[in-house]
Amino acid sequence: MKESIEKALNEQIEKEEYSSRFYLAAAIWCESNGYPGSASFLYGHADEERMHMLKLVHFVVDRGGQVTLENVKKPTQNFNSLAEVFTLIRDHEKFITESINNLYGLTINEKDYTTGNFLQWYISEQIEEESLFNTILDKIKLVGDSSASLFHIDKELESLGTTGAAGN
Repeated sequence: MKESIEKALNEQIEKEEYSSRFYLAAAIWCESNGYPGSASFLYGHADEERMHMLKLVHFVVDRGGQVTLENVKKPTQNFNSLAEVFTLIRDHEKFITESINNLYGLTINEKDYTTGNFLQWYISEQIEEESLFNTILDKIKLVGDSSASLFHIDKELESLGTTGAAGN
C-alpha cells in the first residue's frame, strides 16, 4: 500500500471514529432531553459509524498497511434543539462525503484502483446518509418546533432506529 494512501485511510479512520462519538454525544443529549426515539436512532447510527471505521481498519490491515489510532477530538455535547442536532449531523455528513470523495480522488491519482473500488461502498453510503438527514430536517422544518409535532418526529425516528440504522 502506498504511503499516501495509507496515511489518507488512517485519517478517514479517525474521522469515522469521531463520527461515532459525535452520534453518541447527540444521542445522549436526545435521551437527556426527552427525545427517546431520536436517541435510539442516533445510538444505532453511532454503532453504524463504528462499523464504518472497522471496515476501513480491516481493509488497511488486509492490504498490508499499518493502522495508527490517533486521539479523537471531543464532540460537542451541547445542543439547543432537536433541529440543531440534525442540522449539525447533516453538515457533518457533508464533511464526510467531501473527505471520502477526496480520498477516492487520491486513489485515482495514485492509480490504486483496488482502494478506489473499495471506497465505492462509502460513496454510495454517503449518498444515503445525506439524503436521510435532509429528509429528517425537512420533516422537522415542516412540523415546526411545537412539543406535539416534535413528539411525532421523535416516534418516527424511533421506528427508523429499530429498522435499519445499525444494519449497514
